[in-house]
Amino acid sequence: MLNLDNKIPPPLIATLCGAAMWGIALYTPGIEVAGALRIIGAVAVALAGVFFCMAGVVSFRRAQTTVNPLKPDAASALVRSGIYQVSRNPMYVGFALLLVSWAVFLSSPVALLGVGVFMLYINRFQIAPEERALSMLFGAEFERYKNAVRRWI
Repeated sequence: MLNLDNKIPPPLIATLCGAAMWGIALYTPGIEVAGALRIIGAVAVALAGVFFCMAGVVSFRRAQTTVNPLKPDAASALVRSGIYQVSRNPMYVGFALLLVSWAVFLSSPVALLGVGVFMLYINRFQIAPEERALSMLFGAEFERYKNAVRRWI
């Protein structure tokens, strides 16, 4: 079987899911929502997504560790401060929120399947390998953190 662990950058996975969501929205019935309300909702959720992504990057930069999700074994610090007190994976939460925002903009509840696909893929092929690497690097310290903070939110 093809090993996809840490092979495809998460932003690319989110983009592919977003493209699939658009295709789904084109061929499935949507919900009638006033344009302004739809846009306000989409922007509000997108802003939350951008906040989670940026807060994660800022915390990594402050800790002077790698942001590269394809090389978790290159981490030089276990980041537990800032947004990482709320979620072990705030950048992935941010991407998921951006996809929810896209579904809101598309007015397509069926397109929300793309968010689920993104989360399933990221859990299996990104987060699980990252957590194995962090466990090897930081041992009991990472296990305590993992038990104290939820994976998503």
